[in-house]
Amino acid sequence: MRILLGGLVALLVVLQAQLWSGKGGLPAVWQLDEDVAARKAENADLRQRNAALEADVDDLKDGLEAVEERARNELGMVRDDEVFYQVADE
Repeated sequence: MRILLGGLVALLVVLQAQLWSGKGGLPAVWQLDEDVAARKAENADLRQRNAALEADVDDLKDGLEAVEERARNELGMVRDDEVFYQVADE
């Protein structure tokens, strides 16, 4: 009976050691949970960025207002009936 009890206690100690420090132990699981949470946050940011880019693409496809806005901001274009003034800092 004592041998059986000693064997069970030894088995319990070995299983606990594997649980706390083994390859698939609790610290590894906790690290994986943190990694999953980080990936979910990153994916949420990327989804938001993709939605903004998709809205820009839709604007560019549908109307000329977005094209005109980009041409003004990025290329410095003006209409024929407009006068462009540039103020330079010293």
